[in-house]
Amino acid sequence: MTPLPQLGPGVSAIDSHCHLDMDRYGEDRDEVIARAVAAGVTTMVTIGAGGPRECNHAAAALAREHAGIYATVGIHPHDASSVDDGVMEEIDGLAREPKVVGIGETGLDFYYDNSPRERQEEAMRRFTRLARERDLPLVVHVRDAYDLCARILREEGLGDGGGVIHCFSGDRAAARTFLDLGLYLSFSGIVTFKNSDELRAAAKLTPADRLLIETDAPFLAPVPLRGKRNEPAYMLHTAALLAQLRGESLDAVATTTAENARRLFRLA
Repeated sequence: MTPLPQLGPGVSAIDSHCHLDMDRYGEDRDEVIARAVAAGVTTMVTIGAGGPRECNHAAAALAREHAGIYATVGIHPHDASSVDDGVMEEIDGLAREPKVVGIGETGLDFYYDNSPRERQEEAMRRFTRLARERDLPLVVHVRDAYDLCARILREEGLGDGGGVIHCFSGDRAAARTFLDLGLYLSFSGIVTFKNSDELRAAAKLTPADRLLIETDAPFLAPVPLRGKRNEPAYMLHTAALLAQLRGESLDAVATTTAENARRLFRLA
């Protein structure tokens, strides 16, 4: 196995976005979590919106079972067609649990268009309002819809809970737009890919106090593990690349992004 970058003694990191409830961890979930903790990724935010509405219950259950795991709840834009009053009530109920720390991921995906665009917009607006009502941060997925996404966030307002563009993959202009709206930007393994020069430029300009790191595991494993099933421990490869880009140490980037995640999600 490719060696992981090593954190210094006493340094820990946070994977701000992963999908630990997914079936791809069905046979070794506990081992995946243990590997993350052993590598220094001691806290993970698992995202309930990885599939059908039932995924939210699985994510919340993992958060209840593990001290270092927290959850968010919502419906992915791919499944926005399923959002109705009953789903919103169900998500609202889960959002009241003490270890549910955010709403989402929600947003717009106009690349795949798995749900009609108008249903995606409607769902995003409803979840943005819910996040504001529950005083929780909003976790936003956006692909090929940056302008509309920014307009929705301006019109609906984030509230004091704030929000994050997860797996940010836009250019410098898009980064500035969302930073100006007060959001955090979270960078995944994509930033390590060969053809991601513009994304790396966006990562370099992101202020230190708005920077997050995620795996989006089991997806988007970073170089040198690209193509493999991703897991939270692997975020250290992404952290190492960001440290190099920004002229900082790995420990400094891990510490700063962990502090940011704790602040955004109000983690213990």
